[in-house]
Amino acid sequence: MGDMWTIKAALDWTVGYLERKGDENPRLSAEWLLSEACDMSRIQLYVSFDRPLSLEERDILRGYVTRRGKGEPLQYITGYAAFRHIQVKVRPGVLIPRPETEVLVSEALSLLPAAHRRVALDSTIDAWEGDALIAAEAAAAEAAQDGSGDASETLKRSQQAISAYLDAQQDQGNGESGERPDGSAVAKPRPLLVADICTGSGCIACSVAYERPDTRVIATDIAPEAVALAKDNARELGLSDRVRIEQGDLGSPVPAAAMGRLDLVVSNPPYVPTAVLAEIPREVADFEPALALDGGADGNDILRRLLPWTAAALRPGGGFAFELHETCLDAAAELARLAGFHQVRIVDDLAGRPRVLTGVKPV
Repeated sequence: MGDMWTIKAALDWTVGYLERKGDENPRLSAEWLLSEACDMSRIQLYVSFDRPLSLEERDILRGYVTRRGKGEPLQYITGYAAFRHIQVKVRPGVLIPRPETEVLVSEALSLLPAAHRRVALDSTIDAWEGDALIAAEAAAAEAAQDGSGDASETLKRSQQAISAYLDAQQDQGNGESGERPDGSAVAKPRPLLVADICTGSGCIACSVAYERPDTRVIATDIAPEAVALAKDNARELGLSDRVRIEQGDLGSPVPAAAMGRLDLVVSNPPYVPTAVLAEIPREVADFEPALALDGGADGNDILRRLLPWTAAALRPGGGFAFELHETCLDAAAELARLAGFHQVRIVDDLAGRPRVLTGVKPV
């Protein structure tokens, strides 16, 4: 490029460079990177073609374009991705949220009971398992520190607190009424309990909590980098009081006292058949974690482990929604029926490909 780096000149140069590097949509990539480098919206770019770039903006853009030319995903370069009604941070080593996963969230939300009208005595809790658990864990930790308790006592007190909390919420959900300070009756709906398994960036858990304020979500992932990112996203979105993220294999971090009481289990597990991994785009294969993609020979390895746990975790009438590979849905639906689920459905993604499996635990 010449000495005069205007917005228009920078955009044209970036488009040409990315075309030569084989970018599938070089203009969109160029607009995105230039918007980030100049801290402008894409619309602002087009009404500011004559504005020169500062030296700092030029250096930032060069760095971005070099990374994109090597195939690095735009979201990793900019550090965020838009997802439904929220924006989440993304980092290398954690799967980038996909548009088809927005369909998964839609189907998951549709499985929840209709939202309750907010009421004066609606439960106020600091985490999905309630203030009681926090207090119990603090007391147990204090006891362990002064030598009067141990890890098993911590677990025992935590489980007792969770059980007591869930029992109380179940009573509220069974039609019992509370009382306002003026003596008038008011319903006290229980929060809905949700587990998001293989949470990755936390985009699913955070979307469910954001769109349904009456939910309390526990999200799990086996990868520590995913857990750290999901916690950051929940905190950034102001959802840490209703989204709890734990590290562990599939549903293992979900407290035993919550089993059989969940209203919804949602998951975007590793589901790409191993043979298909060799055919996926370079910017996925070279940059995104194989652990979050590989679903075994037929793509359903994780599903086979997840279905029995889901059957045990859901309350009667609770539902699940799982995102799976387009070639695996028919076999997955049969596995769900064999696991005892009813109302098993296959839902297409935005491109018309089979993508989401849902089902309901019999009452």
